[in-house]
Amino acid sequence: MTGGTAAEPSGLRGTYLTCPEGRLHVYSAGDRGSPVLLLSGAGIDNALLSWRHLIPALSPRHRVLALDWPKQGRSRPWDGRATHERLLAAITQVLDHFDLPSAALVGLSQGGALALAYAIEHPSRVDRIAALAPAGILSFPPVVHQALWLVAKLPLLSRTLPSTMFRSRESVARFARRALFAGPVDDFDDVVDEIMAEVRVAGAGSSDWQNASIGPLRMRVDLRPRLGEVICPALLVQGDKDAGVNAARTRAAAALVPGSRFVLLEGVGHWSSRQVPDRVNPLIGAFLGEGQGTMDAGDPLG
Repeated sequence: MTGGTAAEPSGLRGTYLTCPEGRLHVYSAGDRGSPVLLLSGAGIDNALLSWRHLIPALSPRHRVLALDWPKQGRSRPWDGRATHERLLAAITQVLDHFDLPSAALVGLSQGGALALAYAIEHPSRVDRIAALAPAGILSFPPVVHQALWLVAKLPLLSRTLPSTMFRSRESVARFARRALFAGPVDDFDDVVDEIMAEVRVAGAGSSDWQNASIGPLRMRVDLRPRLGEVICPALLVQGDKDAGVNAARTRAAAALVPGSRFVLLEGVGHWSSRQVPDRVNPLIGAFLGEGQGTMDAGDPLG
């Protein structure tokens, strides 16, 4: 494989919000239609990594915003921890900056958890939610849980070792194939390039949100008891070959959200927005009101 840098989608604009901790960066595209805020995952991710293909698919009919979480992408430098509460506040800052009373939220993994949490905490500001392989709905057996908590507590395990392991292109490619995808990816070389660019700037490892969400005995961020408070239309999307989020967990979480819809993507891993954008983009577009045909593949729940 040869290295390179993937070009940004055309028509993107960048905005920096000034915060006490540093700069919060937001991409925007599209000037008409209902607003949509895209929320990426944890760790080695950023707005373009997750949403490179979805942004141009939605921007002709929507006002699209894509947030670089603190310490990701261009939201640097950042002095402070990017905890659950701080990331929820970042969503509010973005909506306020762009004068949006409300918006649809589309989130992947960590972003899916925060989309659901934001709808619970600020229901009047969320029009609808699409959560792809959401975090915040998981629990682990006691021994596994304590091992994960120990990893989260020790920087050597949560950051230093992963950063060392991800120094070579081969190790990044191997990780992507095993942990992120479950089949061929048309632009796999670009994905590896983009991951390596993020690692060079920020290193590798779990995010502040991931580290803070797990306590010594139980998950500190477990949205399941409050999912019944979500009042907006909700779509939960899950790859059946996801190595990180079990499909049964997401289906069970969807059943707790009143009137939600669950869609299982066969042969797909964790990063569905990059593995199968040809399936995910129409699905999200249909959910946001661009048509109903694709949504027929889902299972209505609630």
